[in-house]
Amino acid sequence: MESGRKIWIDGRLVDWADATVHLISNTFQYGYGVFEGIRCYETDAGPAVFRLREHVARLFNSAKILGMEVPYTRQELLEACKETIRANGFAVCYLRPIVYIGYGGMALDTSETRVSAAIAVWFWGEYCGEGTLEHGIRVKTSSYTRHHINAAMTKAKACGNYLLFQLARSEARRDGYDEALLLDAHGQVAEGSVENIFLVQHGEIITPPRTHILEGITRDTIIRLAREADFTVREECFSRDFVYTADEVFFCGTGAEVTPVIELDRRPIGDGAPGAVTKRVQRLFFAAVQGRNELHKDWLTLLE
Repeated sequence: MESGRKIWIDGRLVDWADATVHLISNTFQYGYGVFEGIRCYETDAGPAVFRLREHVARLFNSAKILGMEVPYTRQELLEACKETIRANGFAVCYLRPIVYIGYGGMALDTSETRVSAAIAVWFWGEYCGEGTLEHGIRVKTSSYTRHHINAAMTKAKACGNYLLFQLARSEARRDGYDEALLLDAHGQVAEGSVENIFLVQHGEIITPPRTHILEGITRDTIIRLAREADFTVREECFSRDFVYTADEVFFCGTGAEVTPVIELDRRPIGDGAPGAVTKRVQRLFFAAVQGRNELHKDWLTLLE
């Protein structure tokens, strides 16, 4: 991670070191807030943010689910994302917009508090570690269970939800793995700590349905690109032992992009190396985010 110089907070750019939140903040104390993770890529036409409109829309949907009123319009936050990237001088970077309570709300009542918004930008390479996009990662089925749909607002990208995912990933890393795989409350495969999962079986691509997972924008991208490339893509529930016998497995997400999974619970996936379908999907994905897919130029927001 390489930090930026400026952070946008409620309409103004402040120095990175001055972007602070008060200790007595409902979001800091209890996790009541929503955020997004977005990437900007270098293209022949200049730096471009990938699917920025969809990410901003999901941020607003997350806020609506939690009952938060975002004090800006979607267009204002979209422009603020572009402004923040320009102010930091990055051609390739990661964006973190967040909507939060900067002060107060200690009685679990936010009705009298002020909602703020901020956008930070930094450089972030391969999320799972250098070389993992090429060589793949080792994954452990977590001892933690993905939130039940009535235990938390699972469709909101809410700050507090990520304590569970941090526990799962930390457990996996302590045990010598790169990442965690979480099952849902019924024992079906849900997702990684911050990734959606796909597996390949007999040339077909399979991913869990949207019922109990965060609907990833990268997940939607992969499904659309794969179908355009004449792959069959199915959404269905499956168990962890079905993953053990898959020909290929990969994770996807804004951070993880398209990361091959070569092992789950000390069992090699396929021949223990990234497979041909995964590599093809990777190429399709990077062609889209880098502006080399003419069908999806509309997914890119230039910084002009």
